[in-house]
Amino acid sequence: MHVIEVDELTKKYDGKTVVDRVSFSVEEGEIFAILGPNGAGKTTTVESIAGLRTPDSGRIEVFGFDPLVERAEVRSQLGVQLQESGFQDRVKVKEVVETFASFYPSPLDVPDLLERLGLGEKADTLYSRLSGGQKQRVSIAIALVGRPRAVILDELTTGLDPQARRETWGLVGDLRDSGVTVVLVTHFMEEAERLADRLALIDEGRLVALDTPRGLVDSVGLEQRLRFTTTATIEDVWLTALPEVSGVARSDGEILVTGNEKMLFSVVSLLASRDIVPDRLQVDQTTLDDAFVAITGRRLESSEEAS
Repeated sequence: MHVIEVDELTKKYDGKTVVDRVSFSVEEGEIFAILGPNGAGKTTTVESIAGLRTPDSGRIEVFGFDPLVERAEVRSQLGVQLQESGFQDRVKVKEVVETFASFYPSPLDVPDLLERLGLGEKADTLYSRLSGGQKQRVSIAIALVGRPRAVILDELTTGLDPQARRETWGLVGDLRDSGVTVVLVTHFMEEAERLADRLALIDEGRLVALDTPRGLVDSVGLEQRLRFTTTATIEDVWLTALPEVSGVARSDGEILVTGNEKMLFSVVSLLASRDIVPDRLQVDQTTLDDAFVAITGRRLESSEEAS
């Protein structure tokens, strides 16, 4: 079932196109990542899905409803955690969530929700005294308190330390396991690679790829890389003679072999046939970052920040 359908979505600001004819669908029960550099149009896309922006053209449906025309129906089924949210510093955690719970006819039990999100002991704590990770959990609580069937999480882990980020990843996985469809907006490659069932790669307002993380990596056809050292003598021609090997390079005593998906087995078999035991054998796996470079010609992390 299509939970969300986006068809030819276009949005301009001051004559500049920030979302350019983007189309995709989100299936029930999946984690769907919208991945791209800052300023790529990701937030504008999800704010349009949530009915917070009016597209210049295109069609959006959320559970079959138009988010602009049928706002109440969409908001009853779609929870949203925005990229930037803030609450009064002198308000307690439970008071923040209870306020949002009052907007819904049948909200979740607030104490139980806070307990599930690891905030039970912080219910009476002032919002200003929470850590960054705890504040993000409050944002998740607000997005979930209305019992949504789907939730948008926009740049959920930006600004968190590595430990808090991984804890938050666990929460996202728990959401999917509980039956909630998750739309995850991120510019972190590792986050999308670890969490997403499928992803839409957006660059400069355009959809440039739509696939599973593994499918996207495989689609660009990048070669495997094998690194190792050895004190034994190895002639380059031994390796280049293998049909699975496309290149051999040496640097600081390390041998780097590139080739297709069968290259690793062929090289290891060759070394074993010559009684050579390699040291520090390492396979460099192709990542989403590598795929992004292959598709766009640059690394995501070096892209310009949104102004």
